[in-house]
Amino acid sequence: MIWLYILITLATFIVMEAVTWLTHKYVMHGFLWYLHEDHHQPTGHVFEKNDAFFLIFAVPSFLSILLGAMHQNYYSVSIGAGVAMYGAAYFLVHEIIIHQRFKLFTRSNNKYIKAIRWAHKMHHKHLNKEEGESFGMLLVAKKYWDKVKRDEALQKNMV
Repeated sequence: MIWLYILITLATFIVMEAVTWLTHKYVMHGFLWYLHEDHHQPTGHVFEKNDAFFLIFAVPSFLSILLGAMHQNYYSVSIGAGVAMYGAAYFLVHEIIIHQRFKLFTRSNNKYIKAIRWAHKMHHKHLNKEEGESFGMLLVAKKYWDKVKRDEALQKNMV
C-alpha cells in the first residue's frame, strides 16, 4: 500500500505544475493581480505582496497532511505531501535560482538553470498582467532550450 501513497505523492507533484501554470496565468495575472503586481514591478522591499501566494498553497497542504494524519487518511497525507514537495521545489527554483533572494547558484553553467532563467526573464519583460508568457515553473518550453543552445554555440565560436 505504501507504493500507492508514494505514487499519489509523485502524481500530485507533477499535477502541481499544471495547477501552477493555470493559477499564475488566470489568477495571479487575473483577479489577484493586486497581490502579484509587485513581483513584476518591484518595490525594493524584502517581502512582496506576491509572497502571500505561499500561504495560499502552504495552508491547504499543511492541513491536508495534518488532518489526514489525525484521521489516518493517507490519501490526504500523500496529496498534501505532493503539494509541499512542489512548494519546496518552487522555492528552490523561483526564489533561489531565478530571483537570487539567496546568493546560491549565481554562476551556474547548467543548461536547465540557464533555460529556466531565460524563460522567467521573458515572463518578467511584461510589466503588466496582459500579454504574458511562460507561466509554468519547472517545465521549460523548447524555445528557451533552443535559445540556450544558440547562446552556447555563439560563445563556442567566439573562443
